[in-house]
Amino acid sequence: MSDPLPSSFDGHPQFEEETPLQKFRRRFKEEPLIPLGCAATCYALYRAYRSMKAGDSVEMNRMFRARIYAQGFTLLAVVAGGMYFKTERTQRREFERELELKKGQEKRDAWLRELEIRDKEDRDWRQRHAAIEQAAKEAGKKPESAAKHASNPELDKANSALEPSQMTFGILDAVKDLVSRRN
Repeated sequence: MSDPLPSSFDGHPQFEEETPLQKFRRRFKEEPLIPLGCAATCYALYRAYRSMKAGDSVEMNRMFRARIYAQGFTLLAVVAGGMYFKTERTQRREFERELELKKGQEKRDAWLRELEIRDKEDRDWRQRHAAIEQAAKEAGKKPESAAKHASNPELDKANSALEPSQMTFGILDAVKDLVSRRN
């Protein structure tokens, strides 16, 4: 079962994770020297390009050296940041893994509660429908006409669209059937 289970809780903010923009902002706050080094490298390359177009070889060579220094600074920032934040990152990965497992379990539990409620409603409706049919048989009327008068007309319209074989399933049975078809 590789696909996630469908639920009405999909898209619920409680189950949302960090967006890419939020992650970028968080990482920028953690290690601001890396983007600074990248920006300095890009600026040095831009200035070298302009110097090359203008024919100023002295300025161009100076900017290429500045680019090397900026790249060295960026690399040093990456290594130093990696060493400095190593334990924090492993803790964060563990936390995110546990959070993902917890949210997945909460989502599954909420989904199962929702299915149980729907299944109970379905069973209650079937019991009411059977009682109406039984009362109609005892009264000597047609079961379908009595059920139509006593029940909700909109519900009957929806049920008439279902085939009789589909009406015998409960919600849990339908979900099990759906899951078994995906496998």
